[in-house]
Amino acid sequence: MSTDTQKPRELTCRHMLAIIIAFFAIVIGVNVTMATLAGRSWTGLVVQNTYVASQHFNEEARKGRAQAALGWTGQLTVASGEVRYSLTDSKGKPVPAHGVKILFRHPAYEAEDEALRLAAVSGGTPGDTREFAVRHTPKDGVWIVEIDTDAGLTSPFRDVRRVMISNGALRNELLRARG
Repeated sequence: MSTDTQKPRELTCRHMLAIIIAFFAIVIGVNVTMATLAGRSWTGLVVQNTYVASQHFNEEARKGRAQAALGWTGQLTVASGEVRYSLTDSKGKPVPAHGVKILFRHPAYEAEDEALRLAAVSGGTPGDTREFAVRHTPKDGVWIVEIDTDAGLTSPFRDVRRVMISNGALRNELLRARG
């Protein structure tokens, strides 16, 4: 009677070395891939110089409180290839303005940012315009919209919103902050 006995496989130094090298190659490969994707998608830059920005924080907070005390409300409309904006005071009456600038900022991709200057819509007297518009269709997705309106104050009236654009139109307001 003959028995075919197989020699048990042994874990040799070469096998262990190959396992360790494969493990670290996978870990390093995943880290390099993730770092590359993160670097291409977002700069991480919020302000140029954090120290200088911190020096202006209290002044910006004061401006935000003074602006909130006005009780003004901005009306942003995005539809049919057009962006419109107007301001109303605390009593619901239109606030005359001299100009409006809007920045559509993508939360993750700085390269997608779009700055627009809105033109006065006919009506009202020159320098006393109540509504502004521009032909523009933002890409679908989430946007941070920064609106600066020259309403004759010492600094522009600032309105910042986080919005959702779907099929070229404003669908719902996700978050609204003034500052």
